[in-house]
Amino acid sequence: MYPKCTLPPFMNYLTLPFEENRRLSFYLAMEEYVARQLNNGDDLFFQWQVQPSVIFGRNQVIENEVNLDYCREHGIQFFRRKSGGGCVYADMSNVMMSYITRSNEVQTTFARYMEMVCQMLRELGLAATSTQNNDVLIGDRKVSGNAFYHIPGHSIVHGTMLFDTDMEHMLHAITPPQVKLDKHGVQSVRQRITLLKEHTELSIGAFKAYAREHLCHQEIHLTNEDVKAIEVLEQEYLNPSFIYGKENLSL
Repeated sequence: MYPKCTLPPFMNYLTLPFEENRRLSFYLAMEEYVARQLNNGDDLFFQWQVQPSVIFGRNQVIENEVNLDYCREHGIQFFRRKSGGGCVYADMSNVMMSYITRSNEVQTTFARYMEMVCQMLRELGLAATSTQNNDVLIGDRKVSGNAFYHIPGHSIVHGTMLFDTDMEHMLHAITPPQVKLDKHGVQSVRQRITLLKEHTELSIGAFKAYAREHLCHQEIHLTNEDVKAIEVLEQEYLNPSFIYGKENLSL
């Protein structure tokens, strides 16, 4: 049984009419669709997991951030998101979290979400803090990275929760700046990251249930028609000109 959380639940939890996992682009489209079409009241939240994938920021150059050869060799998909921030790796042992709210205040929205995540982890007895780089730390090691983007009247925050992710894929699928590799080395990268499983006895399923029950007071069920609309929007995220950038279609 997961521990009792003292945070007052204040969000609606989004559920889909199916249980199978979709590719990462579907969930990015789901965030945007919900923000544009359904987010007229309470804040919304959902969690998702994907097969091995790399997701990089709106303004990043793909060949500078993604080890394309490694990803293709190991069947790791790669996607561009519409938010800024850095490049991250996700897999089925990594929990992705999405927060959608009616807000035009970027700093207030981000600060609220980061504190919500930190408090949730503190309720598990963990020394969780946030940084100016939008990371969540346990002690001095990163367990979560987060990014933000805004559409008129609405804000979307999405982030990772490193539970038991494949560290080898994480280190090799993402291409860090060469100066960082030269200065710190791969082993140092490992030392700056921690996994949630190292700090709690909860399974990944129990952690997701803990977050869902204690952060959300009710559910909103998306319909099959919503799913069809999300799938249409998803095509924008799958367009090669969006993924690679218009000048990099030959990659």
